[in-house]
Amino acid sequence: MSVFISRIGFTKVGDHWDKSIADLAFQASRKVLEEESTKPEAIVVANALSEVSSCQGNLGTIIADALDLTGTPSYRVEAAGASGGSAINIAMNLIGAGQFKSILVLGIEKMRDLDPAKVMLAQGLSENADYSQFFGISIAAMNALLARIYMHEYGISRENLSAFPVVAHRNSSTAEHAQFKRKFTAEEVARSEAVADPLRVLDCAPVGDGAACALLIDESQLSSSRRKESVEIRSSESSSNIVNFFEREDMTHFAATQYASQKALSKARISLDDVDFVELHDSYSELAALSIEAMGFSRKGKACDDANSGKFDLNGQYPISTFGGMKGRGYPIGAAGLYQVCEAFMQLTEKAGFNQVPNAKIGLVQNMSGIDSSSFVHILASGTGS
Repeated sequence: MSVFISRIGFTKVGDHWDKSIADLAFQASRKVLEEESTKPEAIVVANALSEVSSCQGNLGTIIADALDLTGTPSYRVEAAGASGGSAINIAMNLIGAGQFKSILVLGIEKMRDLDPAKVMLAQGLSENADYSQFFGISIAAMNALLARIYMHEYGISRENLSAFPVVAHRNSSTAEHAQFKRKFTAEEVARSEAVADPLRVLDCAPVGDGAACALLIDESQLSSSRRKESVEIRSSESSSNIVNFFEREDMTHFAATQYASQKALSKARISLDDVDFVELHDSYSELAALSIEAMGFSRKGKACDDANSGKFDLNGQYPISTFGGMKGRGYPIGAAGLYQVCEAFMQLTEKAGFNQVPNAKIGLVQNMSGIDSSSFVHILASGTGS
């Protein structure tokens, strides 16, 4: 049974001081629900940090009530930065198994209410507390260590590492819902304020509030006219890895992302050459580079060179982070994977405006937790049957 995304909704990423989690959920999904003649049969909520950021648990029920969907089965999914990708995967499998015919998948996160110290603590929850919290190492510091290893092993300069934020911010500059709409040069990225050497502020995805949703339905619910305005989920696959990257045989190889992408491509019966664009997990510069290499879009150690060459630009061979990705659009952690899916939907229905990838028919979405602790990869295709 084929599963389609029929409608999407989202808020701008940024500061939403005056809105609660329930308010953001309502804002993101109101139009989707108003345009549907029937209510979704279930709700899957993706969120990573509500207990820390908003002192709020029980999100499934809270959001069902806020959306006036009391009585609808509602579930909350948590997988750190991959919460959104996990929620899409679970919802697709529930529909594919015949449990439901329609599911509203909603990703939401409020991060801006936290002070910087609590933000760092919250972001570190994706790592193994026996190591990270015991030794007091932040998630930024762990990514900095990985970046240093990557740069040393492959002779990558500090300025060359800046290639991925440059691409992301170029794309976010024309994205209405992006948190930051400003372009940067590689030199500006490399000279921005240090966070944990060699990473700079502009290497790291910003903290933001946001909510995004997608309505998933089975094929039987689609009319021929509506199919053209919908997007098919050809496949959705996941894989896990050794959580502590320093315990892996090859610290610069993202095995979870490699296996998830290989399974997703195989199940969708396509190759890398068929992919028209990639919505990439680019919360840190080296994560973007290593993800691209793990999926096979670049050879080992060459992702930054390829990004500098224009290979990943909107008019390049494999456009990435087409609305700015986590780096430019912003990174509301539990909602990030839903924003990626919404952006892929806009590309495949030719509603991406200034950010439109020409002739986009197939998109790959990659969403990970931690440092490739787990990875979810979806293959989405235009509903026209191409």
